Amino acid sequence: MDHEEQRPRKFDWPLQAMPLARAISLGYGLLIVYVSLNPFDFNLQNGVAAWAWLFAPSPRFITLFDVSVNILAYIPLGFLLVFAAYPRWRHLVALAMALGLSAILAFSVESLQTWLPTRIPSLMDWWANVLGGLLGGLLAIPLGPKWLSGSVIRRQFDQWFGLNWAACALFLLFPWSQIYPQSSWLGTGVWGHAIFAPVDWGTMVMNHVVQESVITALCWLGAALLLSLGMRSKAPQWRILNSLLCLTLFTKVIFTTLQFGVEFSLLWLTAGAIWGMMLGSVLLWFALNRSAGTKFWIALISLISATVAINLLPDNPYFIMTLRHWHQGRLLHFNELMQWVSVVWLPLALFWLIRNKLTFKLKP
Repeated sequence: MDHEEQRPRKFDWPLQAMPLARAISLGYGLLIVYVSLNPFDFNLQNGVAAWAWLFAPSPRFITLFDVSVNILAYIPLGFLLVFAAYPRWRHLVALAMALGLSAILAFSVESLQTWLPTRIPSLMDWWANVLGGLLGGLLAIPLGPKWLSGSVIRRQFDQWFGLNWAACALFLLFPWSQIYPQSSWLGTGVWGHAIFAPVDWGTMVMNHVVQESVITALCWLGAALLLSLGMRSKAPQWRILNSLLCLTLFTKVIFTTLQFGVEFSLLWLTAGAIWGMMLGSVLLWFALNRSAGTKFWIALISLISATVAINLLPDNPYFIMTLRHWHQGRLLHFNELMQWVSVVWLPLALFWLIRNKLTFKLKP
């Protein structure tokens, strides 16, 4: 047997259906239903037919924000549905399927909103939703079969996380957990006085820049090291984690812009947040080269210390003012969902971290 036959062959990822895309499509559809119909206080006795909005006059005032939100909300759905349809349906058939399902979902939601006192269904919203589904499908169609079958995605995440899908899920949820306003940037896990006893700080004056810098650094160091424990040792952890931080910043800017307007899109990016990210990244650079056991303890201590500091130290007064506008602002029901994501991310991460310690018996 010659040497050519003895060389290992490169594994060719098969082109096949992508169950993950189908699951995410279903989950995203349910998310749209939740955000569109929350708080589900239906009044079925209002005497209005479910399809009355089809013949209702156009809204007197049409804002760019409302149109943009309705379009943007359905772009991911149309995109994911094309992935979910592959390989049985492709090209124009997949696009038609994504467009049809987006239109049906939007029609159902608008019809149900007829019986919600706090919602006003309109044909304009429906057309905006359909346009969003169409745009999402058009963005997905040019992608090659390896992307549509999930081969590229599965290969990439396999190279990064292997079988640690729980860590992968925490990785994907991290940017979403930062959308809801925090007293300190990256400071998730705000439980307030539900767990911690109230502290009377009297006339104590805190340097909010230093406070936010320390909390942000601890949060980023702890979260990044936690995620690194779920990655393969040969994965480019430093590059992946920095890309995650950039994606988190971008996500925060987008949703802050939708919430408050372009002029306030960077209001949250304070000096404390910038210094905290820089300090946390420097510490992360040195910590990534340590053993798994050392990273485990640094991550655990950092996250617990940051959680105690977030809930015990006084809130930044600028954060309190922002939170008041946030509750009274736009995307109210979406904000409630993002608040839950912000609250549960840290407990889930700590649970995985401790379970990782017990399962793999990491040595401190």
